[in-house]
Amino acid sequence: MTESESREEICRVGKSLFDRGYVHATAGNISVRLDDGFLITPTDACLGNLDPARLARLGTDGLQQSGDKASKTIALHSQIYKAAAAYEAETRCVIHTHSTHCVSLTLSLPYQRTLPRTALGPELLRAVTPYFVMKVGHVPLIPYYRPGAVQAADAVADAIHRYGQRGINIRAAMLSRLGPNVWHSTPAAAMATLEELEETARLVCLNASMVDGLTDLQINELRQTFGAKW
Repeated sequence: MTESESREEICRVGKSLFDRGYVHATAGNISVRLDDGFLITPTDACLGNLDPARLARLGTDGLQQSGDKASKTIALHSQIYKAAAAYEAETRCVIHTHSTHCVSLTLSLPYQRTLPRTALGPELLRAVTPYFVMKVGHVPLIPYYRPGAVQAADAVADAIHRYGQRGINIRAAMLSRLGPNVWHSTPAAAMATLEELEETARLVCLNASMVDGLTDLQINELRQTFGAKW
């Protein structure tokens, strides 16, 4: 996509997420990695009412070049792009939201006791549906840090590398008490990943958090049939 097309797509995706309740008020942000820098939604902007011309434009050095003041999450987004590029070179968009059901799971003490804990650390969800396995994959759970904290960016980048070194290219990480970050090749693809993640979290919430995951045999069938990267 050209820069102009990327600006329009960020605004389209932002409005779609806002209109359907995936974000509220001024929560959430969207960025796109350009060949010579980044676009990101402005700080305290409502994703339902974005202006393509006012999106923050930054250089590859992270310094702002034009537009309204960039979201404070640009440091986190930059770390995601840098880390993910080693495993998915076409990573071009990051979306962060405060999606209700994802956040709810990190607040539930009973659910915390049932969290899937792998050799790579705790994860937000088990492999509870085939489309979660195929479209989202593993979602490491990151401990709470204040919004904009550099420790959160470091923790997400570390998770990307830990999974990537095991041959697992993750596309999402969950910031405890804040919300998910998802990344993909385009804003539309990132939005679809976010939608599947939040819908899976909603299903778990509706079932009182007591949901068994798919079996190893069932997951292996998804790998063989659809190329799932679980």
